[in-house]
Amino acid sequence: MSKISKFFKGGGSAGSKGRGGPSPQEALARLRETEEMLSKKQEYLETRIERELALARQHGTKNKRAALQALKRKKRYEKQLNQIDGTLSTIEFQREALENSHTNTEVLKNMGYAAQAMKKVHENMDLNKIDDLMQDITEQQDVAQEISDAISNRATFGDEFDEDELMAELEELEQEELNKGMRDVRLPSVPSTSLPSRPASTRKRAEDEDEMKKLAAWAS
Repeated sequence: MSKISKFFKGGGSAGSKGRGGPSPQEALARLRETEEMLSKKQEYLETRIERELALARQHGTKNKRAALQALKRKKRYEKQLNQIDGTLSTIEFQREALENSHTNTEVLKNMGYAAQAMKKVHENMDLNKIDDLMQDITEQQDVAQEISDAISNRATFGDEFDEDELMAELEELEQEELNKGMRDVRLPSVPSTSLPSRPASTRKRAEDEDEMKKLAAWAS
């Protein structure tokens, strides 16, 4: 069995109270009081050390015996001061450990409350009903999508007519319009007078050009 299991076996702090043990708050208060008392003792010893050191300097070689006694007392005070320093370190470590343990206990307690609350909330939830509800939601979404697709499609009213027949009828109408336009066209009448003959100068120039072409062809 782990140390945590041993600590929480029997209800944790509640079990300690039932056995007459102090609560974490009470123990922490006692440790802080002890730290305060030892800190005051430190100040007292530091003052006595300074006093005995002053006495040793005052007597010096004039009263060697009194100076040595003062130095001996200073050494005893310094030893007590070192012991108090070690004790304070131990108490500080114990207090921090107790504070952490108390914090962890409160955290676990609150986590337990949260777990119970979640359990209570989930008591009224049926997984089968949730699955059915999600399936219904999915089906309704599919129906809504089909309706949206049907509405957005182009209307096809009148598409049952044959397009080939419609094109043939359209061509007939166009041909009728073309024939009607041809009947309405009036051709110009033939002029009664003959067309004027080509001028002599023009005719003479043409003959000269023919002669030049013949000469060029002969020369080549």
